[in-house]
Amino acid sequence: MKTVRISLSAIIVIILICRTIYAQNPNIQFVQAFPNLTFTQPTLLTHSNDGTNRIFVIQQNGIIKVFPNDSNVTAANAKTFLDISNKISSSSGEEGLLGLAFHPNFMNNGYFYIDYTAPNPLHTVIARFKVSSTNPDKADSLSEYQLLTIVKPFSNHNGGNLIFGLDGYLYIGPGDGGSGGDPYNNAQNTHVLLGKILRINVNDTTSTTRYTIPPTNPFYNDTATGRGEIFTWGMRNPWRFSQDPVTGLIYCGDVGQDLWEEVDILQVGKNYGWRVIEGYSCYNPSTGCDTTGKTMPIKVYGHVNSACSITGGWVYRGSRRPELQGAYIYGDYCNGNVSMLRYNNGNVTSDSLLATVPSALSSFGTDQFNELYLVGYSTGKIYRFNMSSRTVGINNNTSNIPDKYLLNQNFPNPCNPSTVIKYSLPENNFVTLKIYDIRGREIAAIVNTFQTAGNYAIHFSADEFRLSSGIYFYSLRTSNFEQSKKMIILK
Repeated sequence: MKTVRISLSAIIVIILICRTIYAQNPNIQFVQAFPNLTFTQPTLLTHSNDGTNRIFVIQQNGIIKVFPNDSNVTAANAKTFLDISNKISSSSGEEGLLGLAFHPNFMNNGYFYIDYTAPNPLHTVIARFKVSSTNPDKADSLSEYQLLTIVKPFSNHNGGNLIFGLDGYLYIGPGDGGSGGDPYNNAQNTHVLLGKILRINVNDTTSTTRYTIPPTNPFYNDTATGRGEIFTWGMRNPWRFSQDPVTGLIYCGDVGQDLWEEVDILQVGKNYGWRVIEGYSCYNPSTGCDTTGKTMPIKVYGHVNSACSITGGWVYRGSRRPELQGAYIYGDYCNGNVSMLRYNNGNVTSDSLLATVPSALSSFGTDQFNELYLVGYSTGKIYRFNMSSRTVGINNNTSNIPDKYLLNQNFPNPCNPSTVIKYSLPENNFVTLKIYDIRGREIAAIVNTFQTAGNYAIHFSADEFRLSSGIYFYSLRTSNFEQSKKMIILK
């Protein structure tokens, strides 16, 4: 039996958290989004980022289903987009098809990426496929292009999440390799890929890899210190992370060991503590652990009321529940509780239980209009929020859509080291927001993806890109708009 000691201040924080999290909102309920459809052990819902308003649901057994985003859709309309059931390992409950992400420029190149576990020996595969040239609802099953494989010592803790960030890079979340307590200390070993969040550039290759390393990764060109693919480390089993399209913050639900589940804000080069720390508490060693250089969670909760495994969610940007705009929605796989928190200026300012979904909660996902869905693993059903009385019809936020393109002056300006760049899109478009030095050389692409119409505020830090004092320019480009503004960095 493990001994875990917690400081008095941590106990007070946890008591306050427990007092607020169980205050349910009686006005919020979950309804079936597609009543006529039932899936087999679904693990993710997403969309294709191409303006077609289709929904994709992946099943752990290796099948991806595609169908129109229509609540009246029937089983006859849910087609098999891809079937890799002959490739996966499914000897344990944490193996199989676990992740799917569409390339930001999918509507032009047809690329999408999956994460699955394969046998003999057991390993995680990150692979690219391409949609059929003749049928948009069918993938080319022979187009697999494996970018990365990671050998697994145990069958559990496979992570499996994939997302494309606003920077256009692919983020990958393998777990620590499994068993209990991370026996090989993979999460703290920066020379292995397990127990990390990885970030790679899939739009380029090298002589030895089918991707390149973003120059802002912490171990870029520093193989003596760590693997170049690493974005963060000290993760146990990151079960779903997502990036808020408005603020750019990346939220991650990292599954705990015996006592604590946690929510992290992922930042480049940060160490999130596992296996030294579980939540806020020492794990190995059980007392007197060294927390130097470790980044603490923004939220923890304990294994009470049948909670046991966090399911990381999304910042809500939909229209069915306007009162939840900007709140991070997350849940627990075991008890189905769905909660929300608000994170502002480095602090959690509110935290409460919303409702309970009638299923083991395997994932969240969004459609192309940022409406949030909940994936019921045990029931095979997809859920969403009931309509708020404050919402008159679903208009996909058209009341908030600007009538013209606009790039605002960053604020503050001058800045040291952080600033916010705001812009407006009157229509869905592929968007790039890039930083240039005074000589016109590209420094960074901080947005490089398809975005829906709306207003955006992107946080930019000069420190992340190792920029010195000086004059820089940022440029917003779409298919029919381009504008640049000057930014001054003073250190």
